[in-house]
Amino acid sequence: MPAPQNTLKHRLQAGETLIGCWLGMAEPYLAEISATAGFDWLLIDGEHAPNDIRSMAAQLAVLEAGGASTVVRLPDDDPAKIKQALDIGAQTLLIPMVESAEQAEQIYRATRYPPLGFRGVGSALARASKFAAIPDYLTTADDQICLLAQVESRAGLEALDAILAIDGVDGVFIGPSDLAADMGHIGKPSEPAVKDAVLDALRRIRAAGKIAGVLSLDPAYIADCRTAGANFLGVGIDITLFAGAMRAHAKKFKSGV
Repeated sequence: MPAPQNTLKHRLQAGETLIGCWLGMAEPYLAEISATAGFDWLLIDGEHAPNDIRSMAAQLAVLEAGGASTVVRLPDDDPAKIKQALDIGAQTLLIPMVESAEQAEQIYRATRYPPLGFRGVGSALARASKFAAIPDYLTTADDQICLLAQVESRAGLEALDAILAIDGVDGVFIGPSDLAADMGHIGKPSEPAVKDAVLDALRRIRAAGKIAGVLSLDPAYIADCRTAGANFLGVGIDITLFAGAMRAHAKKFKSGV
């Protein structure tokens, strides 16, 4: 029996445009609710949300049971964290702040077993192998891993073509907010110079035959990114959706309307 097929990876590589939402609540019950919403994918955020390896594992379990395709964003490129995320069952990883081909190559090797990489062999303990119920896990897991590098700085953009040349990088995600900050426009991802850089990067990613990703809460920005070729489109964040709905509901009734 092989490792489970990563349907998200195969659909994205086939050129489908898939719509997803960020999960920052760090709560399995809310993740389970989100799995019923109809998004193509849901991302468990380990960079800016209060997640740890246990909370991510719990969310992966309920999302998998709900039939949702999942992505895990780690806080950094630490190989130990990558190893743990893969062992708890993540098959698609988004790694932030990638700024060179050398860094991208090292991240790729951290996701693969020898001889391609240096991922530690501990699948007998791992949820990923269904706790050793998948006998062929070690020989089939590599093919189902999807690695997305997050480029969100001027240095990353300068190295973009070299990053795209790494065979093990399946796609590149452009982070408009951090890029705006690095370009001197903090809090203004729609600044023309920032947006032009984002759209140009997305075109280059797709021209290289890789998955192109981005996150925005602005429908017009999303539409422009989609036209530029983005096919891994984040269009919402559970925290902002919940907060907005709660505030609007309170305002509605407090105003007597």
